[in-house]
Amino acid sequence: MEKLPSGSFRISAAGEISASTIPGGFPKETLKEIGVMFVQAFRTAQEQGIPLKELNLDYAGAKIAGREARGGAVVFLTPRKF
Repeated sequence: MEKLPSGSFRISAAGEISASTIPGGFPKETLKEIGVMFVQAFRTAQEQGIPLKELNLDYAGAKIAGREARGGAVVFLTPRKF
């Protein structure tokens, strides 16, 4: 897997990226995969009546955080410094 860049992006409920500070060389399809995961998690929580507004994932190489945004999500990528 390619190293995650630092930055953020906005993804709609339909899975479309509408804004991004991620460098253009990083695969857009990878960003969509990450974003859709957050959108689905927020949607599932809402369907179950769970008030989930933020989700943080902590991996060995990166921290990925997402915030619910009107059916979509804003996702923040922060690679770990070694």
